[in-house]
Amino acid sequence: MEISDFHQQSEEFYQWLADSFAGHEITQLVHARAEYVDRVLNKVWCQQHLDEHQIALMAVGGYGRGELHPYSDIDILILTQKKLTKELEEYIGGFITQLWDIRLDIGHSVRSVKECIKLASSDVTIATNLLESRLICGNQALAEELWPQLWVKKFWPSEKFFIAKRDEQIKRHQQYKGAAYTLEPNLKANPGGLRDIQNISWVAKRHFHADSLDELVQHKYLTQNEFYELIECQDYLWRMRFALHIIAGRSENRLLFDYQGDVARLMGFGEDGKKAIERMMKRFFRVINYVSELNEMLLQHFQQAILNHDEKQREVDIDKDFMMIGNLIQVKSSRTFVRPEMMMKLFLVIADNPQVKGIHSDTIRLLRNSRRRLISELIDYAECRRLFMALMRHPRGLGRAFNLMHHHEILANYLPEWQNIVGQMQFDLFHAYSVDEHSYRLIKNLYRFSLPEHNHEFPLCSKIVQRIRKPELLYIAGIFHDIAKGRGGSHSELGAVDAIKFGEMHGLSKHDTNMISWLVKYHLLMSVTAQRRDISDPNVIREFGEIVRDEAHLDYLYCLTVADMRATNESLWNSWKGNLLDELYFSTKRALRRGLEKPVEYRAQIKENQQQALMLLNQDELSKDLIKPVWKQFKPDYFLRYSPQQIRWHSKAIFAHDRSKPLVLVSPKAYRGGTEVFVYTKDKSNIFATIVAVLGSKKLSIHDAKILNSKDGYTLNTFVVLDGKGLALKDDYHMKDVQETLEQCLSEQQAITIVPQPVPHKFKQFDIQTEISFIPHNNTKVTAMELVALDRPGLLAEVGKVFQEQELTIHSAKITTFGERAEDMFLISTAENCALNEEQQAQLEAQLCPHKHPTPNTETM
Repeated sequence: MEISDFHQQSEEFYQWLADSFAGHEITQLVHARAEYVDRVLNKVWCQQHLDEHQIALMAVGGYGRGELHPYSDIDILILTQKKLTKELEEYIGGFITQLWDIRLDIGHSVRSVKECIKLASSDVTIATNLLESRLICGNQALAEELWPQLWVKKFWPSEKFFIAKRDEQIKRHQQYKGAAYTLEPNLKANPGGLRDIQNISWVAKRHFHADSLDELVQHKYLTQNEFYELIECQDYLWRMRFALHIIAGRSENRLLFDYQGDVARLMGFGEDGKKAIERMMKRFFRVINYVSELNEMLLQHFQQAILNHDEKQREVDIDKDFMMIGNLIQVKSSRTFVRPEMMMKLFLVIADNPQVKGIHSDTIRLLRNSRRRLISELIDYAECRRLFMALMRHPRGLGRAFNLMHHHEILANYLPEWQNIVGQMQFDLFHAYSVDEHSYRLIKNLYRFSLPEHNHEFPLCSKIVQRIRKPELLYIAGIFHDIAKGRGGSHSELGAVDAIKFGEMHGLSKHDTNMISWLVKYHLLMSVTAQRRDISDPNVIREFGEIVRDEAHLDYLYCLTVADMRATNESLWNSWKGNLLDELYFSTKRALRRGLEKPVEYRAQIKENQQQALMLLNQDELSKDLIKPVWKQFKPDYFLRYSPQQIRWHSKAIFAHDRSKPLVLVSPKAYRGGTEVFVYTKDKSNIFATIVAVLGSKKLSIHDAKILNSKDGYTLNTFVVLDGKGLALKDDYHMKDVQETLEQCLSEQQAITIVPQPVPHKFKQFDIQTEISFIPHNNTKVTAMELVALDRPGLLAEVGKVFQEQELTIHSAKITTFGERAEDMFLISTAENCALNEEQQAQLEAQLCPHKHPTPNTETM
């Protein structure tokens, strides 16, 4: 058979798989591909004359189980009797090469029976693959020589095999930081994914010689209903993985945003875009939670049976309803959960007994069955409400007890609103988790602040949470802060209404209820103010302070904000954001203590900054008389917007500088967690665009910009930048490179060419049109402009170029990126130092948002 014939046959088969997806059981398709590969390998085996030799072709791993998704790896073992002859090596080489030529993704090994046993004895992965081996073709006697040796007691005894597979799973889960609810999950390796089901099968196969999961029912490890549930979960995950392979056209286990819409369509969830994805992912997250729970329960059963743990661990009474077996809590009666409040009491008992590390598998089974028999939510029972509040107020209530309560879906069965956000997608690159997983992590962050052993992580948050009388108000606000997402409308306002209802149902005082509701309503206020407003402006602090009202609200809001930002996406948190929040917190605290009705005396502030800067300059042997000519050219606003330390740094450098050349300074010390880049040069066209283009070319992200002009025609620009890891620059070479490149580009007479950059591939599935809005500002001489756009390389440079073409002056910029979304704030004015009128605003919008103002097609007019 020619290679081209294999290719044609393969294409026809893959097309059949795709066409059959909607109308066939997934198990049929998975087995069909394995059978198809069997036939292909058989044919190539014979073509290469390997059937004439005493060797065997074996399928191992998933292929050995007869399970192959469209582009799954095909793992084979060529089993030999003795050392290969040169001729046989060439035949085998030709066999493997031909398989590659016909585009089969082959993973192969060539070993004798003795080598297989030796390698597998020290490697549990090889041992697992061999346990699932089957003969495809060739010398059957070799396979029958291998198989019995895999089942002798000394070859991976059940105890040793179980411990190895359990530890392997723990390590794999740790790679995902214990988070099953990531928005781009790995269907195979994710906690609760296919690998967790396989782990159950492997342990059962080794211990019971079980060839299928239904044998666990016979051994009384699974009930019939649990078996059906596990198979249903496996089928769903198989369908997702199968569809993903078809859509991706390759072996892909990560359900990336790029593929989710097409996978949802192929699986029959509809063609309504995000809604279809949402339906698919909600089901997926429920499935992996079921798998996680069953996996945990079964591995406990195996541990008790294989390691004889129950025989070694004595029972210890806790109270009349609960006891401990080892470090696991167990109910004393199978009828304990007939009373719904006992499900809530279980977790309060766990909080009371820190020696409890988990729930016994028998109790997990009872808990699963009882929660499914509930005829109403647990919140409807007065005793459940009392126990819930006792848990919120317990010093350890939000620790292990809350973890288990969330994991076993009791929180979802308590709060109907929480049930609605379980598995709720967030369609962006900013949020790393589903809404419920994000909320859970926020609450855990708040609880972490209450533990003295973590004081070093967020000292201010720890100090506040350990000082306040009612930290439970924070925890409840954390539960409700995003609970209305997905309903439409403002989730903050809807969640605030839910919080009031909760407070009233749980007998909270009006003051406490209003505090929780206020926190939910304004939970985004502090992060938005810190990241998108100029917090060095006293007016911004005053406006923020008027909403916050007092220090108690400020304390609660600060802790909630830090916990929220950290729980959104750990990789996007950095010291720059932390420092901004700290500065806003302390500035607001000072304003509240001074009195918001007492505005800052600008002249007094300017004079104080100048005096402190002069004291510092005197240490550098620069007197007032020497520095006066430099300061004479600075406008008063400069001394208001910079600290005495910054003024000293700038003044000292400008004094010694040749003003015919651009001056560029890069701060050796971090400022608010970032690096300051200060530029002092003769004002000319495209300075802002040039600077941001250069900084972008150095892979630096800009987070803040201050632009001031001097009286004698110079511009003073400060940019705060972070490197690719969200850190301040530390490498002297990198700093020097930034400095020299900026000086060179700013010295050139010709403006730098701004070339539009391609959109990164990971952003292409997000349809974010550029939008601008003009916001009232307390300074009537400037216009505040908010820009929302798809983040992409060169965006700031393009915006700067438009400002220059419109002859607009930039006074400041706050650059904020939320995943794929840029939300930037600019203070701008006309060349005459006036705010933009309506016509000028319209012209600017037409330039920045061409999709709103398409160029007329003159050919059709």
